[in-house]
Amino acid sequence: MSTERSTETPAGLPQVAALDLKPALEAVLMVVDEPATEEHLAKVLQRRPREVALALRELADAYTAQRRGFELRFVAGGWRFYTRPEYAAAVEGFVLDGQQARLTQAALETLAVVAYRQPVSRSRVSAVRGVNCDGVMRTLLQRGLVEEAGAEPETGAILYRTTNYFLERMGLRGLDELPELAPFLPEADAIEGETQEGVPSFDPDAPDAPGIEDADD
Repeated sequence: MSTERSTETPAGLPQVAALDLKPALEAVLMVVDEPATEEHLAKVLQRRPREVALALRELADAYTAQRRGFELRFVAGGWRFYTRPEYAAAVEGFVLDGQQARLTQAALETLAVVAYRQPVSRSRVSAVRGVNCDGVMRTLLQRGLVEEAGAEPETGAILYRTTNYFLERMGLRGLDELPELAPFLPEADAIEGETQEGVPSFDPDAPDAPGIEDADD
């Protein structure tokens, strides 16, 4: 019997088509930054588009029937998780409470890279830091310290820059008042060929550095 599924799998990776479809869809949709199309999900999971479309609609109906705090919506041509409107007060309380906390060391490091390399994409920030920065970048966006600044012409990746609020919290009149640290931050496309000597290091287990707090004084 013929099938539309692809059997080709990159070396070293598990056979994606052998995974249970609905849990696999949930796992992928948990990490997307924008709505994922049925065609893209089908390609990634090595399934037929119609099979994926049906599973997505069944998941969405199940979440509604179970009165989950989140829902799966079809928006802008793709699928993505959203919190349900009736729980907006709980989400708002959590987000606002988080804005009173000090920035973590990871957030400070990410913010420093954006400040000195802006406008810069998430992938370049991750390359400089050596770890994925998606979650930290979302935190900085939520707190108003960074913002989108167009797209990279070569790749289409979203670029980020610091905001006026960042300058306000840092007590700076402009970016030209930042300390001279930029020469110590390697370019992302050259990081593999450079040693880490001379690059400022950050200890994730160290206490938060004094300075930026996102709470009103």
